This record gives sequence, C-alpha cells and structure tokens, in this order.
Amino acid sequence: MKRCMLIRHGRTEANEKWLYCGSTDLSLMEAGREELLDLRRKARYPSPEGLRFATSGMRRTDETLAILFGEVERTALPAFREMDFGVFEMRRYEAMKEDPEYQAWITGDNTANVCPGGESGAIMEARVLEAWRQLEKGPDTLLVTHGGPIAAILAYLFPEEGKNRYEWQPKNGRGFLLEREDETSPWRYQAIPEEPA
Repeated sequence: MKRCMLIRHGRTEANEKWLYCGSTDLSLMEAGREELLDLRRKARYPSPEGLRFATSGMRRTDETLAILFGEVERTALPAFREMDFGVFEMRRYEAMKEDPEYQAWITGDNTANVCPGGESGAIMEARVLEAWRQLEKGPDTLLVTHGGPIAAILAYLFPEEGKNRYEWQPKNGRGFLLEREDETSPWRYQAIPEEPA
C-alpha cells in the first residue's frame, strides 16, 4: 500500500454527551449527519479513485462512508474498532467519579489499566497495529474508523513528533491522508479534508 485515507466517523450521541463509547454500535446523530454533509459540500477530501473502501464495520463508520462517498462496496475490518470500555460503556465521568472500579482504571497508567469487561488502551493499540501491518501489505485503502485507532496508527508511524493519542485524534469527519513512494519508504501525512480559508 502506498496511499491510505484514515477518516474518523461522524458525531454520535456519545460524542455529544461525552460518554465512553467503543463497542456500542451507535448510529450517527442527525446533527452529525448534517455536519458530514456540510463538510462534503464545503471542504475538499482527496479523490478516492483507485482506493478500496473499508470501515470498522460499526454503523457509525458505515454511515459516515455512505454520506461522504456514496453507497460504495466496502470491506468490514473489525480489528479497527474503537477500544472496548467494558462496564464503562455509555457512561460519563460525572456518573462514575465515585465508582472504585472506575477510579482504579483512571488512576495511574490508564493506557495499561484494563476496563472491567473490556480492553486497555495498550490492548486496543496492539490489535489495531497488527491489523495496520497487514493492511500495509494490501491495496491502497480508504478506511473509516474511530479516533483511538487513528491516533494509535499515527503515533506508531510518526513517533518522532512525540504526540500523545489525544493530540493525534482528529475531529469527527476528519482524518489523515498517508502517502509514500513505495512499500519500503517512510510514510508522510497531511490532515484532511482541506477546508477553505
């Protein structure tokens, strides 16, 4: 693979309400759909010509792909799903701040700490990066996925930038175009879509 577009899905109720959401299969909220339509009209995504289409297989990623690029044939790649927050799914900090299980998870190294019934950030990153290494061996791809997996991939490819996963995480409907000269060359990136000044 020499070209890859990584795009984060559109806004969901969980994004709006600051809920932990990874394994819950939400649809986009109406405002999220409108934002994507507005982005499609006003901003410029690189041409997807020559790219195969893929998503994480979650509704929010499938819906985002359809809004931005039409009803195209796509492959589901579930290894690129968001982190599974286990018992913390669809809950927010304010509701859990006194919960001992939650405090144990967020205290200390919450990349290594495992959510009860779910994953840790490190487990999600290992899953995503193994899938990324396989994806790199295949055809050029446009992948609609989630903020966590995109951040994991970019932090892995560009460690010299020293950014953490939150700094790499794009806003909804946005992402990165990755390109390289050949399969042995280093990747370079640019933020997408290009928006008018």
